[in-house]
Amino acid sequence: MKAGAHAVRIVGGRWKRSKLPVADRPGLRPTPDRVRETLFNWLGQDLSGWRCLDAFAGSGALGFEAASRGATSVLLLERDGELVRSLQASALRLRADTLRIERADAITWMARAAPQGFELVMLDPPFDAGLHASALAAALPLVADDGFIYVESPQPLSEAPPGWAMHRHGRAGAVHFHLLCRGHGDDYTADGDLPPRRTAP
Repeated sequence: MKAGAHAVRIVGGRWKRSKLPVADRPGLRPTPDRVRETLFNWLGQDLSGWRCLDAFAGSGALGFEAASRGATSVLLLERDGELVRSLQASALRLRADTLRIERADAITWMARAAPQGFELVMLDPPFDAGLHASALAAALPLVADDGFIYVESPQPLSEAPPGWAMHRHGRAGAVHFHLLCRGHGDDYTADGDLPPRRTAP
């Protein structure tokens, strides 16, 4: 690992406790362990059959967590070449054959992508870049029926987009994190349990 870099740990699944390097890059702020653990508790620990997109991959913490929990395919998008190389090295080291890394601008890529290609889209854009609203708008068409969008942002989302429900949200320091579900609306149970969902083909 290069001088000035540190690491985050994968918190669950087949690669639990494996380290992912975090380069000293402007705006790079990996999702904290406790937040990732909360997210995957909300989703359930087994993502078998899920197609996942980590749209602003950075360290890859979210995408590798999904792959570690059995997701059928995970695509990581990252526009920084140094970070792309680091992600590729981590995937090679962990033999993460269900994980694919592409160098791309996330919003541009999502705007051109085929609809309903993912069960889970994870959005953690650079914190102070003001991209959260445009990233969410670009991500909405990409999610399959009964799928999910996870969003981290400096401010809480005021409401879910039309046709979506706010399943849960939380806060850790300055970070607000939200799990949105497509297609259920008022069908959510009062205790916040996830309704039954279709498994990807």
